[in-house]
Amino acid sequence: MSGITKLRLIGLAGTNGSGKDTVGHLLADRYNFLFVSVSDFLRDEAKRRGLEVSRPVLRMISAEWRREFGLGVLVDRSVELLQSSDGRYSGVVASPMRNSGEAQHLKDLGGILIWVDADPRLRYERIKKGNRGRPEEDDKTFKQFLEEEQAEMHRSGDDATLNVADVKKLADVYLENNDDVDSLNVALKGLWDFIKYYTPA
Repeated sequence: MSGITKLRLIGLAGTNGSGKDTVGHLLADRYNFLFVSVSDFLRDEAKRRGLEVSRPVLRMISAEWRREFGLGVLVDRSVELLQSSDGRYSGVVASPMRNSGEAQHLKDLGGILIWVDADPRLRYERIKKGNRGRPEEDDKTFKQFLEEEQAEMHRSGDDATLNVADVKKLADVYLENNDDVDSLNVALKGLWDFIKYYTPA
């Protein structure tokens, strides 16, 4: 991981359905970032093991990896993808950060942590539209949606388990995403100035 502090590194965290992937894709499209959904690492591993791709399974695998490879494993794998891209990108944006250890690792490497949030009912409506392409994960009632989110907010075991509420405390920027994409684009203009100032290339 040598030289990582010379790279622009952004971590996205936030509530479920808040639009973290949307922010990540906009940063990729507008500012030439490599967007990495770290959950895809876990989904691929679940499929490799022949397991159901569900949030409990993804939580289990992520905790296993953190115990085996360190709390910052998902950040490190994102950076490795950037470093293997032959300089094609201005930086990497990794999403989501769901463990305070990995969030702190990102910040220790010189990264910025952005928290994305929105109204709970709006977030639920977003995932029910199916735009994320994850029907096996998003087929749930509003009550189940809220219960699942709460299960991820606070640590259920050792330091390798999820504790999203503690990740929020580490955030450098808070972004409300209750409006449309045009409004989000306006917010990202100011965010980009912040990113350039705190993570010089």
